[in-house]
Amino acid sequence: MLEELPKDVDVIVNIAASTNFYERYDVSLDVDVMGVKHLCQFAKHLCVRGQGGPDHGEAIGPGESLREGTYLDIDAELRLVREVKMELGSDDAQKTERKAMKELGLQRVPHFGWSNTYVFTKAIGEMLLGQLRGDMPVVIMRPSIIISVREDPLPGWMQGTRTIDTIITGYAKQNISCFLADLRTVMDVIPGNMVVKAMMAHSKEKGVQAVYHATSSPQNPANYNDLYQGGRQHFYETPRLGKNGEDIPTKEMYFNTIARFHLYMILTFKVPLEILHLVNLLLCGLFSRLYNDLNRKYKFVMHLVDVYGPFAMFKGW
Repeated sequence: MLEELPKDVDVIVNIAASTNFYERYDVSLDVDVMGVKHLCQFAKHLCVRGQGGPDHGEAIGPGESLREGTYLDIDAELRLVREVKMELGSDDAQKTERKAMKELGLQRVPHFGWSNTYVFTKAIGEMLLGQLRGDMPVVIMRPSIIISVREDPLPGWMQGTRTIDTIITGYAKQNISCFLADLRTVMDVIPGNMVVKAMMAHSKEKGVQAVYHATSSPQNPANYNDLYQGGRQHFYETPRLGKNGEDIPTKEMYFNTIARFHLYMILTFKVPLEILHLVNLLLCGLFSRLYNDLNRKYKFVMHLVDVYGPFAMFKGW
């Protein structure tokens, strides 16, 4: 296969990523870390070489982490995944392994100071690239939240449901009943086609290692109020429909702090859940299935808030 490649190949682009913030730890490491390793080895095989140049940003150094007093050992993390899988045993159901790998990520990620599995393993990938690249020129492009394109093939196009679209479709499907964000906070988004143009413009950079941030907030800031008002207007003009075709009223409810959202969830859902739990105990488990199902959903929502909440409240530009 390598022998069939064109002789003038001088740029290799890697945009592969597991973008699920709540991904299995082993899957994220395989895609975001080992994928980078294999690509780097492939690039070395093609003997790509650079001449040196400016460093436009700071890459993550070996062992660096966001939490003071911790050292990030890549080999140790990969070894830990293998050990946990061995402890589970080959007879464990796929669902059990999936849960164990997700929980492992939730344990390891905050230990080193990151907020979710995705950003953590992408950081490890950058770190590994810095260790393996040798004298190859490398460009790291860090975009903010990628949204639909501005132009080609048409304004607003994106294949599938991505990033902020998830919030809109979640509300349309009635899976989300409120909006959690500080409406004054800058929502740093960038159209997908602009990210591609940025990658192409800097793909032949001769720097030893250049880091670029493809973002919009300093030049053309948009805040979460733009998203909230846009969605509000859309659903007023095009109401959601119930099972029988009736219009579902649009409720205007948002929380500008995570603390207020937690208070709302406790009073509206957690207290009734605890009452149901007490009644279930008094009736010898008559409502066990209902309680377990509702409690599982409650915990899942609170977990999503813990994972995504910091991004909705992030004050940086």
